[in-house]
Amino acid sequence: MAPAESSTDDSHDAGEGHGNSPAAWTAVVIMLVAFAVGTIAFCFDVPIVVWIAAGFEIVGLLVGLVMKRMGYGVGGHRYVPKAHH
Repeated sequence: MAPAESSTDDSHDAGEGHGNSPAAWTAVVIMLVAFAVGTIAFCFDVPIVVWIAAGFEIVGLLVGLVMKRMGYGVGGHRYVPKAHH
């Protein structure tokens, strides 16, 4: 029996990676809260809140894009990646 080769995936160590930036985190948090509120409103049949939550999904996307253009995205001039240990 041949020994199993251990495969290491160094793709997580290389590069700036996976959207770990203030712009990405801010957009995701806004959109996650909007989705949760919209889901609860949908369950309680409150359509106006569902639509407001849907609007905040778009706001979250726009905030992320604006922050990226301001330099807070991956590779931006204001973004300083943290070292992973």
